[in-house]
Amino acid sequence: MLKYTIRRLLLVIPTLFFVALITFALAKAAPGSPFDRNPDKPPKQEVIDRWNRFYGLDKPVHEQFIMYVINVTAQLGIQALLLALAVALPLGVISALKQNTAIDYISLFFATVGTTIPSFVMAIFFIYFFALNLKLFPITGWGTPQHMVMPTVILAMGASAFLARITRASMLEAIRQDYVRTARSKGLREQVVVVSHVLKNALIPVATVVGPAAAGLITGSFIIETFFSVPGMGREYVRSILALDYPVIMGTTLLYAFFIIIANLSVDLVYGMLDPRIKVAK
Repeated sequence: MLKYTIRRLLLVIPTLFFVALITFALAKAAPGSPFDRNPDKPPKQEVIDRWNRFYGLDKPVHEQFIMYVINVTAQLGIQALLLALAVALPLGVISALKQNTAIDYISLFFATVGTTIPSFVMAIFFIYFFALNLKLFPITGWGTPQHMVMPTVILAMGASAFLARITRASMLEAIRQDYVRTARSKGLREQVVVVSHVLKNALIPVATVVGPAAAGLITGSFIIETFFSVPGMGREYVRSILALDYPVIMGTTLLYAFFIIIANLSVDLVYGMLDPRIKVAK
């Protein structure tokens, strides 16, 4: 397992190199430059230099992104991921164990609503009901717990609804397996059967979708960040593309690629822990 992990991590270097090469070529192929707002009257070089210093474009890429990744977007994404897992896993397990009961129907209703209603619609509803009418939370800004509640909950809703459906389906499939009937026939307590036999095997399909979901949540959501004026990386990514901000485009793309690579690697490693029968290639 250690050799496999090291080999996969070493592949990150050439993968990111080719991602950077393709991104750089596409960015340079786009017409214009970051300061072509008025082509008929281009700004003087000293003005351009002053803008570079003001916006931090003269700094290394990692310094430009450290406040977006650590202070805002990563925090929002991690909070949303933890909330999604905390809601989805128990809800999916209980729904499967209480199939065709009121709890199951409530879970299915939540999963349907969460996966079908777009996040921007939920954002409008939350702003109208909780911010404007009840005045419980501020609409814009970031930094206090009150500012974090609505963006975190809305960003987590879609992921938690989808994960709850996957967990429920996996649990129902695992419950019907022969090894579960064998464990019950041996007189094991139902709690032991569910935790040691059913849940462990049911989490394998869940782990498949948690990896990409985690990468997407941590790297940020442009819609949520825009609605609540959160200075996150998703919003900055779109702004940098429109402004042809080459360093920001390169840095964000590489960071997205890195998160996806690590998420996929984490899923493969979790497979081996959940099911010892899954072996890595030598």
